[in-house]
Amino acid sequence: MRFATRLNSFACRPELEWPGLGGKPSVIQIARRAARVSGLTDVDLNYPDHVKGEPAALARQIRDLGLEINGLAMRYYSNPAFKIGAFTNPDPAVRRVAIDLTKRGIDAAREMGTSLMTLWLGQDGFDYAFQADYRQLWQDEVEGIREVCDHDPDCLVSIEYKPNEPRSFAVMPDCATTLLAIRDVDRPNLGITLDLAHVLYADEQPAFAAALAAGHSRILGIHLNDGYAKRDDGLMVGAVHPLQTIELLRQMRADGYGGAIYFDTFPDTTGLDPVHECEVNIATVRRMFAVMDRLDGDERLGKAIARQDAVSALAIVNELTFGGA
Repeated sequence: MRFATRLNSFACRPELEWPGLGGKPSVIQIARRAARVSGLTDVDLNYPDHVKGEPAALARQIRDLGLEINGLAMRYYSNPAFKIGAFTNPDPAVRRVAIDLTKRGIDAAREMGTSLMTLWLGQDGFDYAFQADYRQLWQDEVEGIREVCDHDPDCLVSIEYKPNEPRSFAVMPDCATTLLAIRDVDRPNLGITLDLAHVLYADEQPAFAAALAAGHSRILGIHLNDGYAKRDDGLMVGAVHPLQTIELLRQMRADGYGGAIYFDTFPDTTGLDPVHECEVNIATVRRMFAVMDRLDGDERLGKAIARQDAVSALAIVNELTFGGA
């Protein structure tokens, strides 16, 4: 299994790693800290935040630490005008800036030896009734994503949906709406990223969302974390919804997902040790896969699911997950 992580997590608790550091740690300093995590194979970088100067040179430095680059993720913070939209901004000039920035991000990803670009279009949405022409928003979003996909057909583009934040309502808030956008964009290199905390507070059952995504498009990324389904908590894997996480991973494995498992957790929120936190996340997922093997090897579970017998199914899952009494 490949395990990737959110690089920004490793800037947390700088006093543990860089006592006396006068400013922020560099990208390489953060990556060097991440490389200490036992079992971690990959990192994801944000563009343009983390990629300054020559992308290929930065990639070589990261690989020298023993880590691969899983992909890049776009961040639309550089232009204050993006606050009211990147691909859906009412100003065509601002939309052009956002699209061209994304194209440069794809070019950087390819130079760094990866073919995955994740789009989190959190700025694309609305906050008030009568604020926007909804059909125009949709058209601008679809056209922007299509142009980005066409820029490099060999680069995979994955949409990470989220119900809201920073906008009150996102253009793509849930799995079904995102799949509608993917259908309208109609490009073979486009897919979907499932972030567990986003799925939960979109009021979705994670494994059902995964089944829909795999059936109508393809899953290009999985972001594991956890939360209380009220916001993007970014808690450790299995902290609140262990059974739903196991069911999600089992569904994705059954549907053929072979990409990295990425940890989008926020140890920086409460000052956790990011190295230890990531190692525990990896150990948790390995245990979950062991549980999945036991579930898949037990004929009783498949029969209970086939007849939608929730009581028997849960009894079997609890037995194989937690052991006998």
